[in-house]
Amino acid sequence: QVQLVESGGGLVQAGGSLRLSCAASGSGFSTNVMAWYRQAPGKQRELFAAITRGGSSNYADSVKGRFTISRDNAKNTVYLQMNSLSPEDTAVYYCYVGTDVGGFWGQGTQVTVSS
Repeated sequence: QVQLVESGGGLVQAGGSLRLSCAASGSGFSTNVMAWYRQAPGKQRELFAAITRGGSSNYADSVKGRFTISRDNAKNTVYLQMNSLSPEDTAVYYCYVGTDVGGFWGQGTQVTVSS
């Protein structure tokens, strides 16, 4: 079984920055794609950043140029650096990790951006 633990959410003023982390633990697995989703109140969960094991990344237009996804394969950890945050970025942020034994979700972390 793979478990994911997210950290780094919180309250920040518009224009500020936050860094999220998501660490996968367990045994007998190998990570593939790692991604970040978010779900704002009253909206569907949306994929906005993903990174392959080799380091290739993709972003939704809404975060391109402001957010950076990265990973440390040795630590089975994915990161999200968020800069120039705006109130529209307020949401619960979830990490997703695809592995050779299935896909797994983090517990979610709240990010609130005040104007």
